[in-house]
Amino acid sequence: MNILIIVIFCIGYLFIAFEHTVKINKTATALVTGVLCWTVYILNADAPTVTHQLLEQLGEISGILFFLMGAMTIVELIDSHDGFEIINRAITTDSRKTLLWIICLLTFFLSAVLDNLTTTIVMVTLCIKLVRYSSYRMLFVGMIIIAANAGGAWSPIGDVTTTMLWIGGQISTTVIVRNLFVPSLMSLFVPLLIATFLMKGEVQTKEENKTKSHANTKLTNEQQLIFFSGISALLFVPIFKTITHLPPFMGMLLGLGFLWILTELVHRNKNEEEKQKLSVIRALERMDVPSVLFFLGILLAVGVLQHTGQLTQLAKALTSTFDSEKIILTIIGIFSAIIDNVPIAAATMAMYPLDTYPMDHSFWQLLAFCAGTGGSLLIIGSAAGVAAMGIEKITFGWYLKNISWLALIGYLAGIATFILQERLSFTP
Repeated sequence: MNILIIVIFCIGYLFIAFEHTVKINKTATALVTGVLCWTVYILNADAPTVTHQLLEQLGEISGILFFLMGAMTIVELIDSHDGFEIINRAITTDSRKTLLWIICLLTFFLSAVLDNLTTTIVMVTLCIKLVRYSSYRMLFVGMIIIAANAGGAWSPIGDVTTTMLWIGGQISTTVIVRNLFVPSLMSLFVPLLIATFLMKGEVQTKEENKTKSHANTKLTNEQQLIFFSGISALLFVPIFKTITHLPPFMGMLLGLGFLWILTELVHRNKNEEEKQKLSVIRALERMDVPSVLFFLGILLAVGVLQHTGQLTQLAKALTSTFDSEKIILTIIGIFSAIIDNVPIAAATMAMYPLDTYPMDHSFWQLLAFCAGTGGSLLIIGSAAGVAAMGIEKITFGWYLKNISWLALIGYLAGIATFILQERLSFTP
């Protein structure tokens, strides 16, 4: 039974990793893999016990899925009101170097509040508007990927892997922000400093964008209200969890509910067609449901490996092979560039229980960093990279040649910073 489950899981992994080659959506593969693994498990074990385990697993997964659905809906609502135009209007520089720093730092901090996928889409779209020549723009986009993944790693709501660790009780908000902010910033700062020397001249914007910006120079009160209300709702989630100790998805749903009421009040006097375009219902329709289902499928598959003891055996093998936890986590982060970081993080969480590494242990903190930033090493290694590849048509080879080495330097610099910081502060 165990061998068959592992074979199904590995085949599913390969199809997910080579999604663009086999041309089968990874969500479909993840769902099939997850259900088949549980099917094999229940046919070869005590059915009532397996059913109980499945329901428990589904209860844990649902918290993550509801959290993601609420966050995605809020972001879609901001986008439908053109709220991100506020960021576009704030950038006025003509220097390529200055623009690179502004965009990367904006991406870094924005991805900590939104998520790295959404932030990448927003900032790459912004780059297309601001930077005319594609050769320079591709470098901008590559750095956006690094910045988005780095920014998402130090925030409990910035990256799916960090969110999973936060919801699972492996990390707390204050500890992860305090201990990962500087390493995450270094993982961006070092490659950004190098990229600055590769960037010369002034930005040449597209003429049509200049004309558009002159024609429409004033942001509406409605845009600003929804943008800042949406960001506030997202920032409120960690505060709500700290005060009430309720699961994070409860705070996210509360924020979404209040934002829903706000939009209903704002648009109550508009005609029905306009209200529908700007409503939460339309935002729910535009939400990235395939990504939510992908997380469901892959987390179900990982759950089987956990309950059958396969991940425990793998953890023992890694521990016996490598003496250092830091080396193990560094390797896990590199693998997250090849295999999606969500199953990597989920598998690691199942491999090492809280009895082994208690809440806020440096092991979990470094896992959040490595799984989050390791995906920058390859363009297919993160949702941010895949999104940028689709928008800007960056090839795997170009990214590998021009950006991967920058991402690797930043990745190693971040790990070194974390280790140095840990030794200086004597964190557990």
